[in-house]
Amino acid sequence: MPDTATVPRPDEQDSELKRSITGRLLFFYTLGDVLGSGIYVLIGLVAAAVGGAFWIAFALGVTVAAITGAAYAELVTKYPQAAGASLYVNKAFGNRPLTFLVTVSFLAASMAASGSLAVGFASYFDTLWSGPPALLVSLVFVALLVVVNFIGITESVWMNMLMTFVEVAGLAIVLIIGIVHISNGDADFGVLTQIDTSGDYGSPALAVLAGISFSFFAMTGFENTANVAEETIDPYKAFPRSLVGGMVVAGLVYVLVSMAAALTVPVETLASSDAALLEVVKQGILPFSTDFMTTLFSIIALIAITNTTLVTIVTQPRVLYGMAREDVVPGIFAKIHPVRRSPWVGLIFSGIVVGSLLVIGTLVTEAGGGIDLVGRLATVTVVLLLAIYAIVIVACLKLRGQDEDQPFFRANTPLLFVGLVGNLAILYFTIYDDPHSLIWCAGLLGVGLVLFLAEYFFGSRGTGSQTPDLKEV
Repeated sequence: MPDTATVPRPDEQDSELKRSITGRLLFFYTLGDVLGSGIYVLIGLVAAAVGGAFWIAFALGVTVAAITGAAYAELVTKYPQAAGASLYVNKAFGNRPLTFLVTVSFLAASMAASGSLAVGFASYFDTLWSGPPALLVSLVFVALLVVVNFIGITESVWMNMLMTFVEVAGLAIVLIIGIVHISNGDADFGVLTQIDTSGDYGSPALAVLAGISFSFFAMTGFENTANVAEETIDPYKAFPRSLVGGMVVAGLVYVLVSMAAALTVPVETLASSDAALLEVVKQGILPFSTDFMTTLFSIIALIAITNTTLVTIVTQPRVLYGMAREDVVPGIFAKIHPVRRSPWVGLIFSGIVVGSLLVIGTLVTEAGGGIDLVGRLATVTVVLLLAIYAIVIVACLKLRGQDEDQPFFRANTPLLFVGLVGNLAILYFTIYDDPHSLIWCAGLLGVGLVLFLAEYFFGSRGTGSQTPDLKEV
């Protein structure tokens, strides 16, 4: 009798995507996405909200995210197909409008994140070379990542793994600086228990909740892992270890880096900086030239941003591909390149949308729109993803007892309820703190209505879950 864990399921046999991602690559894919640019650029905002104990916000935030990751791990081992959250909601509720809303919400969040990261990349790039216009740098940056994605998923994941080593090295530098600072006897550990109640939030609980809200952009990314399920070797074994394990390691790194930063640099300095971790390097604690270390760390930050953006761009066309097979978006998005085996139509569409966001956002900013484009797009990303995370946990609970004829991972049920409450609490506070983000969310979701109407009026009425014939698309 063959091992049932290795028997291909029908959804594996039907896939046209290339199955080439090992469990080890998947772990680094998760770790690299979660340990992306968020910790490099958002730590100052979290410190400003909480105070010296801002490490608590990272610890609680990543706990909620890891519990949500366990729900994803259960669902992806039951349904190892592209499309992630959209697929799970479709399986659980069988409601096309709801499934499409989740699909568009995820795509909007992913594209908003890509735009925010591309602008951040241009800002860091300007510190090294101030010649090219920021918009041009952002557009070329996105275009190059689209090309890497088109070449193939294996190349993209290997590139992701290599960049993960670099960005982890950057965080290791911060940890080493903290260790040296402590060994010199200069650290005041009392700062790690200080919560600022003199600011806008007034109470320790609200200050920490605000910190979690600001930091949650750094927690996202693990959901992208589910969208490469059809390209993963033995997903039933690989996903629980790689997804949950990557989240746990990322959380530990976040807490340690937060503590090192708080012990090394005055909280007021961290709070007022757009690149707070760079302030740690500027302290000159290590026996190297401060200018050299600042330049090196800026390059590492660029690589970290590149890594995160690469994963978001990898995800977008695969969501479109998976949902095209479910008759939720037009079937053209299920088209696969015959040589590279990439979902190239969805990839081009995603690149165009992200590029349009950059152009429109730049024009609005230059016209005196009075917005922080990076911060606003990050908030929009968090709002949309928190809503999706809550729905995914509900879908996971609803699908219990269904499609369980093969081995799969089961998440802890009480923890899932804790994760659901946590996601909803953070979502409520984020909207309460920035209600204008809902206007931007509605605008991005409105763009998706065009795709919905196109599929509704002109799309096929198939049974779903069918891989299209490339000659007929």
